[in-house]
Amino acid sequence: MVQGYRRLFGAAVSITVAATLAASTLATGAGATARPASSTPGEYLVFYAKGGQAAAVAAVKASGGTAGAVDTKLGYVMAHGPGAAFAERLGDSPAVVGVTDNRRIGTATALTGRAASTAVPSQEISTAAGARGGDPLSARQWDMKMIGATPSGSYAKDRGSHKVLVGIIDTGVDGKHPDIAPNFNRALSRNFVTDHPKDPNGKVLDGPCEVKGCKDPVDEDDDGHGTHVASTIGSPLNGIGVAGVAPNVSLVNIRAGTDSGFFFLKPVMDALTYAGDAGIDVVNMSFFVDPWTFNCAHNSADSRADQLQQAGIVTGVQRALDYARSRGVTLISALGNGSTDLGNPTEDKESPGYPLGKERDRTIDNSCVNVPAESNGVISVSAVGPSKRKAWYSDYGIEQTDVAAPGGDPSDTGSSLKGAAREILAAAPEKALRAQKLIDAKGKPTSSSVVRDCHRGTCSYYQYLSGTSMASPHAAGVAAILIDRFGKPGKGGVQLSPARVEQLLYATADQTACPSSGSTTYSAVEQTHACEGGKTKNGFYGHGIVDAFRAATAKG
Repeated sequence: MVQGYRRLFGAAVSITVAATLAASTLATGAGATARPASSTPGEYLVFYAKGGQAAAVAAVKASGGTAGAVDTKLGYVMAHGPGAAFAERLGDSPAVVGVTDNRRIGTATALTGRAASTAVPSQEISTAAGARGGDPLSARQWDMKMIGATPSGSYAKDRGSHKVLVGIIDTGVDGKHPDIAPNFNRALSRNFVTDHPKDPNGKVLDGPCEVKGCKDPVDEDDDGHGTHVASTIGSPLNGIGVAGVAPNVSLVNIRAGTDSGFFFLKPVMDALTYAGDAGIDVVNMSFFVDPWTFNCAHNSADSRADQLQQAGIVTGVQRALDYARSRGVTLISALGNGSTDLGNPTEDKESPGYPLGKERDRTIDNSCVNVPAESNGVISVSAVGPSKRKAWYSDYGIEQTDVAAPGGDPSDTGSSLKGAAREILAAAPEKALRAQKLIDAKGKPTSSSVVRDCHRGTCSYYQYLSGTSMASPHAAGVAAILIDRFGKPGKGGVQLSPARVEQLLYATADQTACPSSGSTTYSAVEQTHACEGGKTKNGFYGHGIVDAFRAATAKG
């Protein structure tokens, strides 16, 4: 299932749902109207220009607000003031470069729903050992075979090591899952979010809080998205379930998303800052920071307050990314699931995505950016199906696509696989599956998207999902192998400069040319996507499909 068309860049939608979504994306709206300025008091992140801290604080006070804590690392002031009118007055100061309200403004990226075909044989395995040196479900991992992450491939050469710290900035990680626990680094894991039962309009958002204070433990994932991502990166070769791209690395939960898959700007920045300070080697970011799918600092369809908010998002995230990268963190992001040429976007029908139900049509252009996928210093990953065809949902673009990786595609008929088997299988939290009614009271899967693997009386669960959320962790796993091979002792264990990781990742990728016709037509959604560029760099595959075996054997 392509998870979270809006919420997450990975899981599966039925082809019927996909077609409906695609049609709505292509439809032309009647035009948008700017939101009126609000006078409701709120908390704001006021980003100031270099050397403008004092002037920004003065502007807050002059605009009728109260200045609070200052973050000198990322250059912003926490302020309280009377709503959008306050933000617009702040925008008049030359020292202020963005003003973003401190509320939920982000989403994880995956596609949700079920694949049209669910022809997957047995969904329950009972075994004591893996087949031919792999794990019991390795035969279902076409994605690992595609990139050479197999017992006779990269596993025989380099599996990563616990010295390599891979951060998962997502909805959390189920650190107690049998196929996550051996590699889960609980000591370094952090949760930067507080769940919200309802949104400002009283609509159910995260649901009832499970713990006092609504802040989940660092080993919990009530959504399942982050656990799936972590599993693809580094599930161990331990005789149960599946194995990840780099099955010996340390997995660090750096949670920035709530149970419902939305993200605040500040937790995203806090997570990136922490990654830099903690010595994390590579982070996976399978989300986009919203409420704006595309952030436009000068869109005439938006109010001045909305423009300032979007400028703040672009500025704040970029500063946090720069901070992390300057401290040795390689930044890898899912490209997005909007079936959009990011070099030529024309319409945004999904923004603002919070509070729920506030979306409106906007005409946009290439000055508008998806964050963090289009932020500087980020390696952005498109998705392919089992035949290596670019997935129908995957965003693309000659400037934006850096590499490609298996993400799954239920509509990809170019292989012998059927239905859900064309997606990516990885670990899933039992609690989340129960809440979604994907397993029954006895623990038996109720959907062919879920597989139960039982070993010596202990059962663990896995789920088929697809999306660029599922592609990105493959690239993160390959990056971890490169860091293990070529890194030097440093903070956290081992370090390799992000620029060098990027160079090696591109050099070891399997260069893949555009389709001979120059485009791909997706009959399931009635779209044709044009591919620009040559074999060494193009809009579908970037520098190529990531390759774990080449990464594990390449000369430095």
